[in-house]
Amino acid sequence: MKSTFKIFIIAFFVSIGFNSFNVNAQRPMHEIHTMLIFNFIKYIEWPAETKSGDFVIAVYGDDDVYNQLSKLYGQREIKGQNTNIINISDVSEMGAAHVLYVASNKSRDFDAILEKYDTKPTLIITDKSGLGKKGSSINFREAGGKLKFEINQATFDNSNLKVSSQLVNMGIAI
Repeated sequence: MKSTFKIFIIAFFVSIGFNSFNVNAQRPMHEIHTMLIFNFIKYIEWPAETKSGDFVIAVYGDDDVYNQLSKLYGQREIKGQNTNIINISDVSEMGAAHVLYVASNKSRDFDAILEKYDTKPTLIITDKSGLGKKGSSINFREAGGKLKFEINQATFDNSNLKVSSQLVNMGIAI
């Protein structure tokens, strides 16, 4: 049953072009980011010490992504843990999180974010050109009118997160 579900998920993403969404599509970008964030989580393994308490997803700088995540996934379990989705308005409010989404309008704070989460098991997802190479785990970027994502394997290794080779193959390795 589990392998059938995995095959279905993989086939679904391959059929819709998981790594390249048309930027000019009718679906708002915050909905696409929300869907991708939730699906990225399925391909990541966190260390054992993070598997108790709530699964925390923090959103910094994008109320639309926060609202969409809360609406669609706020009452679900993720990886066997209750979900806690929090909206952050300042770097000083950031605490432990399994996932941190940093909107492009907050990219100026990226160095402070990296300092705070260096070597912590946090999946940092960004939406600004250059942040993938700078240390984000996954970075959205536009290429040829399509939304794609970059994967920084060194950041995953540094954060003690294991990323599925399937996700790596769908993204742009940097």
